[in-house]
Amino acid sequence: MVERCRIRKLQLLAHQYMISSKIEFYISESLPEYFAPYQAERFRRLGYVSLCDNEKTGCKARELKSVYVDAVGQFLKLIFHQNHANKYNIYNQVALVAINIIGDPADFSDESNTASREKLIDHYLGHNSEDPALEGTYARRSDYISPLDDLAFDMYQDPEVAQIIRKLDERKREAVQKERYDYAKKLKQAIADLQKVGERLGRYEVEKRCAVEKEDYDLAKEKKQQMEQYRAEVYEQLELHSLLDAELMRRPLDLPLRPLARSGSPRHQKPTPSLPQLEERGTENQFAEPFLQEKPSSYSLTISPQHSAIDQLLPATDPHPKINAESLPYDERPLPAIRKHHGEAVVEPEMSDADISDARRGGLSGEPEPLTEKALREASSAIDVLGETLVAGAYSKTWSYREDALLALYKKLMEMPVGTPKEDLKNTLRASIFLIRRAIKDIVTSVFQASLKLLKMIITQYIPKHKLSKLETAHCVERTIPVLLTRTGDSSARLRVTAANFIQEMALFKEVKSLQIIPSYLVQPLKANSSVHLAMSQMGLLARLLKDLGTGSSGFTIDNVMKFSVSSLEHRVYEVRETAVRIILDMYRQHQASILEYLPPDDSNTRKNILYKTIFEGFAKIDGRPTDAEMRARRKAATEEAEKQKREEIKALQGQLAALKDIQAEVQEKESDAVKPKNQDIQGGKAAPAEALGIPDEHYLDNLCIFCGERSESFTEEGLDLHYWKHCLMLTRCDHCKQVVEISSLTEHLLTECDKKDGFGKCYRCSEAVFKEELPRHIKNKECNPAKPEKLANRCPLCHENFSPGEEAWKAHLMGPAGCTMNLRKTHILQKAPALQPGKSSAVAASGPSGSKAGSKIPTPKGGLSKSSSRTHARR
Repeated sequence: MVERCRIRKLQLLAHQYMISSKIEFYISESLPEYFAPYQAERFRRLGYVSLCDNEKTGCKARELKSVYVDAVGQFLKLIFHQNHANKYNIYNQVALVAINIIGDPADFSDESNTASREKLIDHYLGHNSEDPALEGTYARRSDYISPLDDLAFDMYQDPEVAQIIRKLDERKREAVQKERYDYAKKLKQAIADLQKVGERLGRYEVEKRCAVEKEDYDLAKEKKQQMEQYRAEVYEQLELHSLLDAELMRRPLDLPLRPLARSGSPRHQKPTPSLPQLEERGTENQFAEPFLQEKPSSYSLTISPQHSAIDQLLPATDPHPKINAESLPYDERPLPAIRKHHGEAVVEPEMSDADISDARRGGLSGEPEPLTEKALREASSAIDVLGETLVAGAYSKTWSYREDALLALYKKLMEMPVGTPKEDLKNTLRASIFLIRRAIKDIVTSVFQASLKLLKMIITQYIPKHKLSKLETAHCVERTIPVLLTRTGDSSARLRVTAANFIQEMALFKEVKSLQIIPSYLVQPLKANSSVHLAMSQMGLLARLLKDLGTGSSGFTIDNVMKFSVSSLEHRVYEVRETAVRIILDMYRQHQASILEYLPPDDSNTRKNILYKTIFEGFAKIDGRPTDAEMRARRKAATEEAEKQKREEIKALQGQLAALKDIQAEVQEKESDAVKPKNQDIQGGKAAPAEALGIPDEHYLDNLCIFCGERSESFTEEGLDLHYWKHCLMLTRCDHCKQVVEISSLTEHLLTECDKKDGFGKCYRCSEAVFKEELPRHIKNKECNPAKPEKLANRCPLCHENFSPGEEAWKAHLMGPAGCTMNLRKTHILQKAPALQPGKSSAVAASGPSGSKAGSKIPTPKGGLSKSSSRTHARR
């Protein structure tokens, strides 16, 4: 630093990709002499900061690191540790974009007195200096750091507005000291408004620079005028409120982040404004003159107001005599190219039209410089045909001569007579293509466009006019198309678009279309290290020419287009992959099934790749088939509809059950009043069964299985569950989902309700459920017993026999001794007990209507009775 300081805050703005993993800070009172090793201990280590590797932002952002310290010294040393590795930092470099040191002079006694006085006042007022609520609230505190000194302030503010804000902030502090609080309040509001103004002007500046990079000079001019108009309006408002005077309107010389210079530096020497110096350094002085600053009378040059927006971006420097660049450090030497550029930019408006024309044509000589030995050897064949003067113009370092040489060649070819010998015509064409190939690589837009104009004329006019063969057309295309494709990857958007449009236009020339040369170049695989613009342009050209030419006798085939497109799906650039998907879909519209053999199978693993999922869903839309999303939506709607119907059905069954219970209660109440029991007249005998006497019992359904009609005292709620699960002859367990279902509805369960229902199909002969894998063989063998219509006979899914129709017939078949032989539950019971007890059999016979339990499900370990069983009970 320029003097011994107490450092309060350090700020580092890291580079976007040349990032050190760690930076250490050391401070010293004096500069060590490194040749004396024992003195190296004079530097005291303050600590270190770690920097982010910036991978999350793709190395497109910069990290601002702020560190609060309290250290005294004059020399600050930073040690950069190993860099973070990334694909941009190929040379393992480290860098900082900016460093900001905030502090105060260490030997400033008035400040310490002021601080002591403020501490005494705080003590009597009862304020605690460590209270975080009061931190930074008073600008005169010894540890106060103004936000205007922060590096972030200069990063987002317009430089000129930032200096005005700083000046107004100084006035505000002076007003507070003088207790002019109304004026301080006015200045505070002006500073807040100006900060928004500075940020807005900063955005305009960024937009203007982006427009210049894209060579959109109309937009850049519009942004420049917008900045000037907005700046003028703001300054006018400040003047109306007497907040801006001539002193603030001058561009300050001490812009932030300028390197410190000693008093003896040539930068601070006062200029001697003599005429020779003005001629020598006039262009630099013109740009360095502050915007809206009053100029001394000795200066005869004036600044055009058109340059004001540019002037705002350049630091103000004083004019000084010429400095020997060799005497300065390497990093401090001025760049001659920049001085030259500035000179052209400023002097050009002073020229007349004639002078501009002369400058454009190369100055005083009027002729291009002679060819070098290398150029003579390289262009010897072209010189023999076209002459050294024209070729020298095409090789000139001045772009205007290069353009003139192409225009002269254009004129020469147009004026060649029809009777010229074929050999001369061919030699002239090949020499012209040699110069065109060189001009296509030119970075100047006008030269590039002149080369395209000449090439188009040769293909569409020169060759047909002189009736040259297709070999000459093929020579023109094959020599120029690789270079043109390279230009489609240019950094300039205008050149990229121009080159791509010309290739598309040339491919449609009738002389070129039949050769089928350009399509073969467009379907060559993309190189892994090719530029993003080149890959995007090639994909865009392929997509456009496919629509124009198709795949029939055009050079494009299904094979080469699909192989190229499928390989492009793996490209690192999203736009390239997206265009490849679009090309594949367009090919499918034309060729349908022929495209599928170039793609992986359409299965769940393939659809994990979002690109292939998009492609296959696009195929479905083209075919008119529902996509996966649409099928899911339909299945969801069908499921919701089925659930809705199920709820409505359950509600209706519950209503019927409630009505039946009400009717039964009324009947029992009436009959109980009319009939009196006569059991007391019978002595020593058993009471007649209630069923035989026709006496209804209000507990009739208790301890009763509603399926087989068996009654038992053990049939509690848990006992019935066990009975349904293991013993009831009318029920069985599904081998596939383990649900308990009625045997009569087992086939319907397997086809519509079972978890494995998708694996079953229905035989049209026997009407039973058969595994789909076995169904073709089952039908072919015709070994099954044909089923009869449901009105004529029931069909047992266990023994596959037909028997008499009706509900009672099911009981006789499944429970009777002469019935179903495949009912394993019946076989098991017969082995344990030879026959049913008479009471139970009578209970079975008198089971009658069991509708009172119609809608109930049988609880089972797997969740109860199936839906088909519930519907059967409801019918009963």
